[in-house]
Amino acid sequence: MNISKLSSKTGASVRSLRYYESKGLLKCERLENGYRDFHDSMIERVKTIQTYLSLGLNTDEIGQIIECPVSMINKQPLCDKALNAYKIKLSEVESQIEILQKLKLQLQRTISDFE
Repeated sequence: MNISKLSSKTGASVRSLRYYESKGLLKCERLENGYRDFHDSMIERVKTIQTYLSLGLNTDEIGQIIECPVSMINKQPLCDKALNAYKIKLSEVESQIEILQKLKLQLQRTISDFE
């Protein structure tokens, strides 16, 4: 299928698909006319990439775990590499929350001082 069809089937923009390809996350064949020809399996792959992006992983992090199999029953990764990536991301998010909570408190105090 061409890139436009892959885009319509996944909701990912053509630009995003080209970016995923440039990062090595998607693979395609090139037709004689130079057009990309994606296998149907890339639909699920794009959806997996979108899921990982929604979890806050960047494309470099996704590249390290994209080949990790996922249980179709409970949608959980079946390799330690993916689980470790999730744990690292959770730690980063918790750290950001802590920073934001401190900032919130500081702003509340400053506002109270002026009221």
